[in-house]
Amino acid sequence: MNEICKLDDIIPETGVCALVNGEQVAIFRTQNDDVFAMHNFDPFSKANVISRGLLGSCEIDGQKVRYVASPMYKQRFDLATGKCLDDERVSLRSYPVKVNHGVVFI
Repeated sequence: MNEICKLDDIIPETGVCALVNGEQVAIFRTQNDDVFAMHNFDPFSKANVISRGLLGSCEIDGQKVRYVASPMYKQRFDLATGKCLDDERVSLRSYPVKVNHGVVFI
């Protein structure tokens, strides 16, 4: 795993972008300090903008799902899986994340 940043470097309910092994990765921190990571490339707008998306939640089949909405065309991506909630044929690569002693690792 690669050390990315301190958890406190990410404002709750926002995302940041990091270069990990040559790929842009969007990293998100929730209000509860859960951290998620996925590819930063938005397949709909063809731009590296996912880290600038808005975090939200919705209920699907009785389960609360946390998502990031692309800042371009607003497609929503499940933070845990990278699956697009608006087009089941599309998903973003997600990355395992670990927070150890206040440091984020991917």
